[in-house]
Amino acid sequence: MNKNVKKDKILIIDFGSQVTKLIARRVRELGVYSEISNLKEIKLLKNFENIKGIIFSGGPATVTKKKFPNIPYKIFKLNIPILGICYGLQLIAVNFKGKVKFNKRNREFGRSTLKKNSNSPLIKNFFSNKKSVSVWMSHQDAVTKLPLGFKKIAYTEESSLTIIENKKKKIYGIQFHPEVTHTDKGKQLIKNFVFLICKAKKNWHVQNEKQKIINQVKSVVKKDRVICALSGGIDSSVVALLIHKAIKNNLKCIMVDTGLLRKNEFKYTYYIFKNYYKINVKLINASKIFYKKLKNITNPEKKRKVIGNLFIKIFEKEARKFKNVRYLAQGTLYPDIIESRSSTGSKTSKIKSHHNVGGLPKKMKLKLIEPLKDLFKDEARKLGGSIGLIKKISSQHPFPGPGLAIRIIGKITPEKIKILQEADSIFINELIKNKIYHKIWQAYAALLPIKTVGVMGDSRTYEYTCLIRAVTSEDGMTADYFNFSKDFLDKIGNKIINGVKGINRVVYDITSKPPSTIELE
Repeated sequence: MNKNVKKDKILIIDFGSQVTKLIARRVRELGVYSEISNLKEIKLLKNFENIKGIIFSGGPATVTKKKFPNIPYKIFKLNIPILGICYGLQLIAVNFKGKVKFNKRNREFGRSTLKKNSNSPLIKNFFSNKKSVSVWMSHQDAVTKLPLGFKKIAYTEESSLTIIENKKKKIYGIQFHPEVTHTDKGKQLIKNFVFLICKAKKNWHVQNEKQKIINQVKSVVKKDRVICALSGGIDSSVVALLIHKAIKNNLKCIMVDTGLLRKNEFKYTYYIFKNYYKINVKLINASKIFYKKLKNITNPEKKRKVIGNLFIKIFEKEARKFKNVRYLAQGTLYPDIIESRSSTGSKTSKIKSHHNVGGLPKKMKLKLIEPLKDLFKDEARKLGGSIGLIKKISSQHPFPGPGLAIRIIGKITPEKIKILQEADSIFINELIKNKIYHKIWQAYAALLPIKTVGVMGDSRTYEYTCLIRAVTSEDGMTADYFNFSKDFLDKIGNKIINGVKGINRVVYDITSKPPSTIELE
């Protein structure tokens, strides 16, 4: 956990919700630092001095079972304001002698109309002058008996105790999800909790973290040398610049050409960091090794593990060539860590392994240094801008650690990679040319593991299908497909098919997140 004691903090206890990260994001957007912990960490935590408020997230468990993830009761005795969301509300209810029942008939998923029953600081300016507000629900369990000492604040047709409060103990519970954009004015409710109830102060600005991170790197590394894994993406680029500012010539950046990056990306990044930023950069062409290790592997989790392990081995081999190299720097972000660990200790509550986290071997000779591990993607972008990272890198779309390995569904071959690099390059360049690249959160081309019959000229073709995807989003947690004009889609399809040998069909992915994820694997 982050042991910063200087700034107010909102602690979020994760019970396995797919959108727990959004709670943390919403709090930070208000200018207050937030941090996510799981139950195991909470049981070990002794210092609650700078924690101004605690939020219980939602989760897949049910308190109607004999065994369920429960909070240590000492948390309720700390006199720190608590807000329970969905499962968090139900947890509060059973801990204060309320009742929760599984309701098969009256479950609520999606939008619901919330109606006000009583006043509360939690709902100030939330309803405004309206008698009701649209909120986003996702539950089958519902509180059916008011907990001792609590008051009913709001309700829906299917859930009579949707918002409850114990003003004396400063404990609040809500059945819906204010952290998602689907809830009208959800951010207002979180704002009320953070400022009116928790009395937290605005003291979180990511640009102000620059010097703190640089000083931390200096104090940890001292006179040792650091190798930085530089891919050219926003995360590793920000890390490289930060560490360069901290230790100058004791940094060596290694660019491992896995053969899985976008067309010409390595050449451009190498030129910028070598000649513009004057950083010591070495290129290692390891594409053949990666192709060999990935041969016949189709499972996406296994792809991640193979890439991560091989990546580290190459770095360790390179480190042995230099004296006093003890650290490996990576662009690991906060969501990478959250998604790669279990919230409750169960295997099912982990979302997926990340290249920077799940792919690391258990025994590693180099020590890890991860300056961005407490930041979200947009915060890393802002930090990059504050330290002079050029816009072409700082504003580019997110790119997965495993690269094109998870955009080629099924087996990976050098031929497929070359085909996909060409198709992706055409797609992205057209977005830039048509001035719509920055209107999109993420866009890419993928290669599907099927060949279809086509006709070119008077000849029959049997080639791959290219899928293109472009989504709009605020934070990557939820997303919708970008609504291209028919003319643009016609142009893209034509350019890819005419410009890339091996593709005779182009399809556009029109699914949102959820139910789909942004990446295919």
